[in-house]
Amino acid sequence: MSLALYLVAPGSLAATAPGDVVVLDGAEGRHAATVRRTRTGERLRVADGAGRVVTGVVEAVERDRLDVRADVVEDLPEPRTRLVLVQALAKGDRDDQAVEAATELGVDEVVPWQASRSIVQWRGERGARARAKWDAVLVAATKQSRRPRRPVLGETASTAELAARIAAGAAAYVLHEDADVPLAGQVLPEEGEVLVVVGPEGGIAPDELDTFRAAGAVVVRLGDTVLRSSSAGPAALAVLSAAGRWR
Repeated sequence: MSLALYLVAPGSLAATAPGDVVVLDGAEGRHAATVRRTRTGERLRVADGAGRVVTGVVEAVERDRLDVRADVVEDLPEPRTRLVLVQALAKGDRDDQAVEAATELGVDEVVPWQASRSIVQWRGERGARARAKWDAVLVAATKQSRRPRRPVLGETASTAELAARIAAGAAAYVLHEDADVPLAGQVLPEEGEVLVVVGPEGGIAPDELDTFRAAGAVVVRLGDTVLRSSSAGPAALAVLSAAGRWR
């Protein structure tokens, strides 16, 4: 079984070397000590979410703190091809489910998209709460999947902003049930940003599709069945990963 992984603030492990003691405190330390009941002598991993990972042995346990003696310190490089899920805001918890599964599947960034047909609007205090919830889902899924690098939560994008990002990226695939081109079989670029765009429950508006096509996106379908907004993005990420980084 893989070792438990705990996240600390980016940069907090920058000076850590083998033999040093890493203090795991705060919410993570409390979870490790009181919820998981971690004991001295156990091995675990501590990551800063940006690629630096410390593996070590627990030397001391308090109610809300662990002392971990580092024996291995690794710096894991970013993937040359970055997978970005652009998820249209959806009602209920469907977008939360998409964010969770995408994180488990290795997405590098998640961008909330305020599509014209999105029922949900991220504005004011409600928008801040929704964004905080997405961020919490990203953190929890990163730890659950033992990922040393957590996905970035991008700023909420309008259709125009998304089109500009598509134009600047290496490739972009817009999922649409009526598309003729299958996602399977697409040749991924060897480096750069690859975007997967998922629309809301009501679908992507025709003018939005035209805008994305003009920016260089390819409109694709996943298969013969129609997937919910919560499962379409993760399914597409799995297809692209099978064609690239999972090989």
